Amino acid sequence: MSSKGGNYTPPPKYLNDFSKALASEVRILLAEVGKLRDERRALQYEIAELMSVKSKHGAGGEYTPDWSPKPHEEPPREPSPPPPPPGAIDAGPARPGWRTVHKREERRQKAKAKALPPPETVHASAPEPPAPNLPAWAQWKPNPLLSPTPHAATAAAPMPSDHASPARLGLFGPPSPPLK
Repeated sequence: MSSKGGNYTPPPKYLNDFSKALASEVRILLAEVGKLRDERRALQYEIAELMSVKSKHGAGGEYTPDWSPKPHEEPPREPSPPPPPPGAIDAGPARPGWRTVHKREERRQKAKAKALPPPETVHASAPEPPAPNLPAWAQWKPNPLLSPTPHAATAAAPMPSDHASPARLGLFGPPSPPLK
C-alpha cells in the first residue's frame, strides 16, 4: 500500500479466483497427506503387533520356551565314546572361549643386524628431562626445525605492519578515550 496516493485498488478478480482455487487444492492435498500418515501409523502398529505375537509363539518364546524344530530323519549315529574320568582331564590352562591364541615366539635377530655396529648416540642434543612438578602441557617445547618462517611482503599482499596509519584503529573504529 502506498501512502502517497491514498486510493486503494483491489487486486484483479482473476488473482482472487486463482488464490481461492489454490487454497482449496492445498486443503484437499493436506487432508490426503494426513489420511496417508494415519494409515501408515496403523500399518506400522499392526506389523509391530504381528512381530510380537510371532516372537511369543516362536521357538524360545513366551508360550513355548523349550521348543526346537524337529530334526529331519538322519541316519542313526554311532554311540559316542564315554567321557574320560574326571582325573584324566588335563590340568593345564583352559582353552580360551573367544578364540584360539597362539603365543608368538620371540623374534630372532637377523645376521645382518648383528653384523652392523650399534648406532652412535649423540649426547650433545639430548633433551633435558621434564620438570616433575609441571603439568604435561607446560613441558612441551616445539621442534625448532618445524617452526614457521614469516613470508616476505609483496606489493599484491602487504603485511599488516606495512600500513602506516596515523592513529591506532580498532576492529570497530578508533579507540574510545580513557576513563577519568
